[in-house]
Amino acid sequence: MASNIIVLASSNAGKAREFSKLLSPLGYEIRLQKAYGVSDAEENGASFLENALIKARHAAACTGLPALADDSGICVEALNGAPGILSARFAGEHGNDAANNAKLLELLQNYPRPEQRRAAYVCALALVRHGNDPLPLTAVAHWDGSIGAEPLGQGGFGYDPLFVVQGRGLTAAQLPEEVKNLISHRARALCKLTALLERYPLV
Repeated sequence: MASNIIVLASSNAGKAREFSKLLSPLGYEIRLQKAYGVSDAEENGASFLENALIKARHAAACTGLPALADDSGICVEALNGAPGILSARFAGEHGNDAANNAKLLELLQNYPRPEQRRAAYVCALALVRHGNDPLPLTAVAHWDGSIGAEPLGQGGFGYDPLFVVQGRGLTAAQLPEEVKNLISHRARALCKLTALLERYPLV
């Protein structure tokens, strides 16, 4: 039924698979917004959660269906939380992982010790029933670690080769994918959101 469809405010098929894995057991079908001709929203919020809500409301308003969005990035303590919401375009060009990582390493040159390079991956999720939903379901989760001295590992994307996972001694890019998908910021936020959906179903 159409009422069980949730539009994902993203063009990332990998994210769609990830969300589907956890939400399909609850009876929801995830469809990318591009299937409905929805363009990307302008992300002009001041926080991850604000941007997630902007994207979710935009997709819901355009489709008339419930919509889910996430906004995520990395926050480095020594840089007052940067890159933060600018994580994907930290070096200027959106999605240039190599340039973003190089800029981050450059800015941390004067912080050689791991305790000076503390960081957290952050994921915010927002699910709205319609574009003006006054009670969206939201979840925010953190994944603690630090920024390594050099990129290590071949997996993941974004800042994963630099993000040394707390307590594991490996970067996120060195973790097996199945392990990362269990303990990452997005996995933790999804678990929180799933629990909310079980208590407050959309239909």
